[in-house]
Amino acid sequence: MAEELLPPAPAPTTEYCYRHPQTATAVHCTRCGRPICTECMIPAPVGFQCPQCVEDARRAFRRGSSTALGGGPIVTKVLLAAILAVFVIELAVGGAGSLLEGPNARQLVDLGALQPLLVAHGQFWRLFSAMFLHLGLMHIAFNAYALWLIGQMVEREFGHTEMAVIYLVSGFLASVASYVFGPVTSVGVGASGAIFGIFGAFIAYNFKRRHLELASANLRWAATLLLLNLFLALAFHGIDWRAHLGGLVAGLACGVIAEGWGTASQRRMVQVLGFASLIAIGVGLVLWRTDAIQALPIYQQIFG
Repeated sequence: MAEELLPPAPAPTTEYCYRHPQTATAVHCTRCGRPICTECMIPAPVGFQCPQCVEDARRAFRRGSSTALGGGPIVTKVLLAAILAVFVIELAVGGAGSLLEGPNARQLVDLGALQPLLVAHGQFWRLFSAMFLHLGLMHIAFNAYALWLIGQMVEREFGHTEMAVIYLVSGFLASVASYVFGPVTSVGVGASGAIFGIFGAFIAYNFKRRHLELASANLRWAATLLLLNLFLALAFHGIDWRAHLGGLVAGLACGVIAEGWGTASQRRMVQVLGFASLIAIGVGLVLWRTDAIQALPIYQQIFG
C-alpha cells in the first residue's frame, strides 16, 4: 500500500509589536488582542494590556466619575444655548419674517457676520461671532441637531475642556479658511464650520481605534455623512464649502492633539503646544490675507 504523505506543518508566524514594529513578540493585549512587546506590556488583572487600552480605560473611568457627578455633555449644552440665544436676538432684529429665511445681509453684518472687507479693516472678532449666527430656522435646526449628535460623543470621549477648545479652535480656522479663500464680497454665518471641526475630531478618535468594531462602524458612518455633505456642497451654491473643509481639516488635527501621547504631563504639554500652533497658523493666514485684501481696489474705494 502506498504511504500517504501528509502536508508539512505551516511555519510559525512571527508577530511584531504594533507600537514597535521592529520588535518580535508572542504576547497579545488582553483588551484589544494586538501584539505588544515587553516595553508596552502593562500588568492587568488577567494578562497584559497595551498603553492605549489602559489610557482608554482611565478615560472611561474619568467619564464615569464625571457623569456620576452630574457632568454629562455640559459644553455641548452651553454651545447649543449660546447659538439659540443669538438666534432669538436675530429674530428680534429681523422681525417675524426672519424666522424662516433669517435677517437680511445688512442686519447679519451688523450682528457680526463674516464679511472679508470688514475683517481686513480690523474687525477680526467676526471670525468668531459668525459661528453663532444662522440664516433662518432650517439652518439653525440642522446645525443644532448635528452639534448635539456629534458634540456629546466628542465631549464624552475627550472631556469638557477639550470639547470647548476643539469647537473654538476649529471654528476659528473654518472662518479663516472662508476668509482666506472665499470672495471678498461674501457674507458668511453659521456654526457648521465648527461642527465639521468636532466631526473631524470624532473621525480622528475612531481612526486611531479602527481595529475595534465600534470604531470601524463609526468610521463607515462618518464616510457616509462626508459623501452626503459633498453632494450638498455641489448641489447648493450657497454652502460655504471652504469653511466646511477648513473646519474638518482643523478638527482632524485637533483630535490628534487632544489625544496627546506620553505621560499625563507630556500629554498636557502636547495639547498646549499643539493648539497654540494651530491658532498661530490661523493668525498667520489672516495677516497674509488682510494685506492682500487691503491692496485691492474695492477696499481702497470703500475705506480709502
